[in-house]
Amino acid sequence: MRFSKVLCALIVATPLLVTLGLGAAPASAAECPELSGIDVPGAAMQKQACLSDLTTAGTTESGHTNTQDWSGLHADGTENPTGVPGAQIDGYFPDTSRTNTNNGWLHDSQFVIRLPKDWNGKLVVSGAPGVRGQYANDFIIGDWVLDRGYAFASTDKGNTGVGFYRDGGAPGDAIAEWHTRVTELTKATKQVVAEYYGKPARRTYMTGISNGGYLTRWALENRPDLYDGGVDWEGTLFRAEGPNLFTYLPDALKHYPTYAATGDKAARDAIIAAGFPADSEFLWQYHYAVYWDLTQRIYREEFDPDYDGPLDAGVPFCQSGTPSCDADYDYLARPERVREAVGRVSNTGKIGRPMITLHGTLDTLLPISTDSDVYRELVEDTGQARSHRYYVVEDGNHVDGLYDDHPDRLRPILPCYRTAFVAMERWVEKRRQPAQNGTIANPGSGDIVNSCALPR
Repeated sequence: MRFSKVLCALIVATPLLVTLGLGAAPASAAECPELSGIDVPGAAMQKQACLSDLTTAGTTESGHTNTQDWSGLHADGTENPTGVPGAQIDGYFPDTSRTNTNNGWLHDSQFVIRLPKDWNGKLVVSGAPGVRGQYANDFIIGDWVLDRGYAFASTDKGNTGVGFYRDGGAPGDAIAEWHTRVTELTKATKQVVAEYYGKPARRTYMTGISNGGYLTRWALENRPDLYDGGVDWEGTLFRAEGPNLFTYLPDALKHYPTYAATGDKAARDAIIAAGFPADSEFLWQYHYAVYWDLTQRIYREEFDPDYDGPLDAGVPFCQSGTPSCDADYDYLARPERVREAVGRVSNTGKIGRPMITLHGTLDTLLPISTDSDVYRELVEDTGQARSHRYYVVEDGNHVDGLYDDHPDRLRPILPCYRTAFVAMERWVEKRRQPAQNGTIANPGSGDIVNSCALPR
């Protein structure tokens, strides 16, 4: 297991103190004449640049991205386009929290807007996965959609890092702010696009991975007036009555140490019974060390800070029986106010625009059986099944970066995401129905890092 993968884990990645060289290596300003006088509505800070390449190949060199935001989210060998000239606007909206260190600003609610020279008339909006910064989707989403002519905007969601829960005054406030920030950015970017190109976007799509997938679900449930469709890549499921992170992570934390030490069958069975996929045992050590413990503690602190009293997000890697240990957390036994806090940000499944959901069978952070399987049921229960497609990716994990360590047991989801995005476009724009719900089989051979076919 490469140590860098541990440092760059999706949920736990902490933004580094990075000052981006926003004026470094720009293309000639004459190539972006429309940029003069463009303002992002409501922004408290904004900096503009005309770049010869808006993709990560160019922005890594020019200093207009943060590689730590997106490191570890894709498999080695992923082929991305390059050479997309255009304008970039970096900035932030008014906010009181100071967790995001990108650009040296020490200010949250940071965003990035990219405007390609050859625009296709459409816009893609996204929110960062995990607790990463606004550049987290640059490689896995931004490069590809920019090359296809889309304007692209992404937000840090209003708070970042492993202490994100300190934002806000009441349980659930930090996550509720995510909704405000993605809505704010969408509205502002629509205006920027209309001013920059001289006409409004014909289509606006919402998309994202993990917490960005959650925001895609939320946006199409609550603000369908702003979007035409979306692709949800393994979105986090919040449900007041469960399942949610707190109904299965404590079981993993409680039983994994015994399983790791002795191979105890009862401990293994308890983890699987909590929802984790069978045959995912080879991933458990990594997830225990990187994901399970920290994810449980910081998200539990967001919704239930009283559980551990004066402690700040509990005791790392505590063993069952330790006072206030998250391994013994019993969500359903907690006071009603905890479920009310989760209820503030819960998904409903009542989407108002076409959406495609993808989820991997070996997701060992957000198990498919306690997440997207349940979300599909919510969609059906609200009568919106005709507006939804659900594709299960065989052997897909939560982060494609782990494929590099287990190429014989995992497959990347990114190429399937791209295929699904094209299917969503055709669904919205040409009324071509996507393939029915089904499983995307792992072919086990060929270039699975860069190719994927939807079910037939």
